[in-house]
Amino acid sequence: MKQLRAILAPAATFLLLLGLWQWVAALDVYPEYLFPSPLAVAQGFAELFSSGDLWPYIGISLLRFAAGYFAAALIALPLGLFFGRCAPLWGAVDPLIQVLRPVSPIAWFPLISLWFGIGNLPAIVIIFLAAFYPILLATVAAVRNVPPLYLKVAENFGASRRKVLWDVVVPAAFPQITVGLHIAIGSAWVFLVAGEMLGVRSGLGYLIIDSRNNLRTDLVLVGIVLIGLLGLLIDRLMGMGERWVKRQWGVA
Repeated sequence: MKQLRAILAPAATFLLLLGLWQWVAALDVYPEYLFPSPLAVAQGFAELFSSGDLWPYIGISLLRFAAGYFAAALIALPLGLFFGRCAPLWGAVDPLIQVLRPVSPIAWFPLISLWFGIGNLPAIVIIFLAAFYPILLATVAAVRNVPPLYLKVAENFGASRRKVLWDVVVPAAFPQITVGLHIAIGSAWVFLVAGEMLGVRSGLGYLIIDSRNNLRTDLVLVGIVLIGLLGLLIDRLMGMGERWVKRQWGVA
């Protein structure tokens, strides 16, 4: 019964929103080319699907997202482990990180376009910036929150610094690190569209901006809906992975 309720409640919310959307469209406050109905959006989706353009838009966006996100993780995770274990160095670097972290990746657009030109690389850099800081800060916090007792026991058994890092610190910190990885997923996905509006001619961001230029608001909404649904799917998959890690570590 609980599982059925978990499915029916979101479905009812979605149908309510769809009905409200159709009702507002039927009021003709705006012409249909400015405020398309759900049926018009569905027809736009069918148009993209039948033309074969839909999957390339989705595929290239997912590839850019994966490239930026995994690059951020590959750099931020080792740095987080290093800074978390070296408190004096983190104390020297932390103010700089706290200055750069609140700067939106969008603010870097002018410089990124000058440094990296146009194409895939600027979009990947934007996604990288959006994911880097949440992963770094979560990793540092996770390492610094490892109970000192664990470290003391390892030292009493004569474990080397490398052994302590890989056999004590990383396993103890990993559940909290996955939280940072999950947060970074959402942050990076939000800025995917903004990155794809920076001089690329493919992807869901380009679909939205190109459709707007051609007054195809139905396709604009198709792009928005796809971004939302893919974001939900990615978030749910990451959440499943996070819960699995916590179960394996005995913290959930």
